[in-house]
Amino acid sequence: AMLRLRLLTWDVKDTLLRLRQPVGQSYAAEARAHGVSVQPEALSRSFREAYGAQSRHFPNYGRGQGLTSQQWWLDVVKQTFRLSGVHEERVLTLMAEKLYHDFCSAHNWEVLPGASETLGRCCRRGFRMGVVSNFDNRLEKVLSQCNLRHHFEFILTSEGAGFAKPDGRIFEKALRLGGVPPEQAAHIGDDYTRDYRAARAVGMHSFLLQAAGQGEETEVPPEHVLPTLSHLLALIEK
Repeated sequence: AMLRLRLLTWDVKDTLLRLRQPVGQSYAAEARAHGVSVQPEALSRSFREAYGAQSRHFPNYGRGQGLTSQQWWLDVVKQTFRLSGVHEERVLTLMAEKLYHDFCSAHNWEVLPGASETLGRCCRRGFRMGVVSNFDNRLEKVLSQCNLRHHFEFILTSEGAGFAKPDGRIFEKALRLGGVPPEQAAHIGDDYTRDYRAARAVGMHSFLLQAAGQGEETEVPPEHVLPTLSHLLALIEK
């Protein structure tokens, strides 16, 4: 039976947009511009460590703990460089501020293959469309710069909502914004726990974007798996 869907919600990172290059390469290029030589691989490792620690101490960009997401990110960037042996505070601050703004733009993000076409087709079929993303408040600008913003009625970030996926409350907020009950909505994302399982837990339909060769999750029926975004409409309209 054809699903009677009225609302589609979308994850962003690695579903619609991806980084043009690994974080370590972007950070290494910024360091070079300041006369500092650090290996991209070292920076990638340091970034994972700094980001992980910051996420544990200050979940969801420190919202509710008195941090702005900008301060949260500036601290992550500085700590990434410190862990890689760079300690001059003035240079750390300059690099952190520049990188914070660079990750706001199409300079560091690219649209995944099939994303623009699929979003356009979904809009033309009359679906209401929204974003549900564990992102900070730069997301609106990032989507505008990458020419995807116009597809969506609303952009719901974890920073704006105050809850991060897999917390069901961010999906419940999206359903209120979209004005539909969960059984008339589907979420599309690339993460089994935060996207697929979390949306289903609140009663929504869900599709998992899973490139060939990624660890297939046994619990996901094949009719819920998207090898590419271009497969979506065929699955919805089956």
